[in-house]
Amino acid sequence: MPPAVTIVAHHVGTPGGMESQLGRLVSGLLERGHEVTVVTRACGVPPHPRLRLVRVRAPNRPFPLRFAWFFVAGSVAAHRHRHRLLHTTGALVANRADVSTVHFCSRAFARTGLSRTDRDSLPYRLNSALTAWLSRGAEALAYRPGHTRRLVGVSRGVAGELRRLFPAIAADVSTIANGVDLEHFKPDPAARAQVRAEIGASPEELIAVFVGIEWERKGLRHAIEALAAAPRWSLLVAGSGDEVRFAQIAEAAGVADRVRFLGLRDDAPHVLAAADAFVLPTAYESFSMATFEAAACGLALLNTRVHGVDELLTDDVNGWFVERDGADIAGRLRALEDPELRARMGEQARAAAAGFGWDPVVDAYAALYERLATGR
Repeated sequence: MPPAVTIVAHHVGTPGGMESQLGRLVSGLLERGHEVTVVTRACGVPPHPRLRLVRVRAPNRPFPLRFAWFFVAGSVAAHRHRHRLLHTTGALVANRADVSTVHFCSRAFARTGLSRTDRDSLPYRLNSALTAWLSRGAEALAYRPGHTRRLVGVSRGVAGELRRLFPAIAADVSTIANGVDLEHFKPDPAARAQVRAEIGASPEELIAVFVGIEWERKGLRHAIEALAAAPRWSLLVAGSGDEVRFAQIAEAAGVADRVRFLGLRDDAPHVLAAADAFVLPTAYESFSMATFEAAACGLALLNTRVHGVDELLTDDVNGWFVERDGADIAGRLRALEDPELRARMGEQARAAAAGFGWDPVVDAYAALYERLATGR
């Protein structure tokens, strides 16, 4: 019988990159016969006879309060309801864990000198600073021998960061990449036509798409500024951020009429299908789920060289690595005006994404649980 596992996360199977990944993992484990207990604030996984949901009530904001509240309440819930192995998603609780999957290393991010907020006001800066401090403190507690048996980085780059920054536990760090659903994310001519009609774009208009939050860190200003030197291209922006500020950046660059802010969407495959290229000149990522989804949708990729993306993107094959610089991005966009090149790179991007399917991910976690349960 497969070992039972308790998974702790703020959200499971809800909208969002990490959240949707956890939902797929839980569903895959249930299909393989595992009994799964989920300790969480919200769970979007459908009911199942072997799924037990333990809901932790916590305030939604501010995030530092939510983080601290969940750290305490989630620890109590995990202690009371733990069933065999405990799997946490990062440093969320005080309990000793068998596995902790690291989707974002706060200590590594701190070394970039960047902030995780786009709004330059005192409350937002204080919120960001306190969140970072709490996250680093929780990592220092959790990522050490005797507290967590195995750390799993979602990319080779994150695993490398963990080994460097937490050397005492370096021997117990491994990598299991996230997966992407190629049936859900795929080229879709009908969705392409539908979204383009919705936003008033002609079938011939060249559209790049940017997906994400934390727009300053992810380089949205550089994607916007690139349009000034790539006049045939427009930009779709999907995700939440300081729209007023970035609309002003577009206005200053003289491209306001070619930037469309879509806000948060629950139809990411359709939005990606409507585009001709994907652009994300981000400063730091652990895996960049949006990039893998764009690749699965057959889009040429314009990304900075960050963790996870460096395992997917091959220069001049399925896209290019770009700098956080509008002129560099513009040059690549102009090259992608060639429809044959776009089509060829899009096909290669989808082929590369096919190497990150979900079955191997779930199998890898199931095998890890089995080794830990048997003491191997």
